[in-house]
Amino acid sequence: MGRVDLVGGGPGPADLMTVRAHRLLMEADVVVADRLGPFEELRSHLGAGVEVIDVGKRPGHHPVPQDEINALLVHHARAGRRVVRLKGGDPFVFGRGGEEVLACQAAGIPVTVTPGVSSAISVPQAAGIPVTHRGVSAALHVVNGQGELTPSALASMADPAVTTVVLMGVAAIPRLAAIALASSVPSTTPVAIVENGHTAVQRTIRSTVGTIVADAEEADVINPAVIVIGEVAREGLLLPTAEMLAESSA
Repeated sequence: MGRVDLVGGGPGPADLMTVRAHRLLMEADVVVADRLGPFEELRSHLGAGVEVIDVGKRPGHHPVPQDEINALLVHHARAGRRVVRLKGGDPFVFGRGGEEVLACQAAGIPVTVTPGVSSAISVPQAAGIPVTHRGVSAALHVVNGQGELTPSALASMADPAVTTVVLMGVAAIPRLAAIALASSVPSTTPVAIVENGHTAVQRTIRSTVGTIVADAEEADVINPAVIVIGEVAREGLLLPTAEMLAESSA
């Protein structure tokens, strides 16, 4: 019997993976990899006999359904292989890691989870945005942009002491903004969109709930991007920002 390790790859750069995550990847017989994460940077470090299976999802394009991913993990582990399911971010933050754990457990496959740095925290940080900040934000609410906005999510957006982070939400910006405004979220609430965090093409679009739709359209925002709503997204909160520091050292 083999085993399955669900591994969080973090926000992208290989040097932001944990030591354990890197070790498990180097020990793998089979790597089942998502689109996001550090895999391409590390592919050349794998052994010649390692089988790589790409199951990456893109907006509107999910070539390998989750049930098939679960079946792949079980199949290769039953064949005696060490399987690494490599994900961007953390496996348990909108990564469907729980579903894969349950599938392995149901099949009697040994499975472990190695955490990764979530993009909900690390991508705003790359743009100089702290998701909590003393005297500004004392709580964090993470939202799946592809789902429906719950009363608690709307309450977090309306609370100036709470930061709301939206993952996978670029396509949903018009819907999210309309619902927020209709639910009495102040139109002046700061919003930041951090696109391609921790990469050479990272950029940040600053806006408000009332103007984010027009600003995102004008900037032609694309995935992957993290949306930050709340006072921590206000430009100038931290001076200099991480991006300013990067520019000054270039």
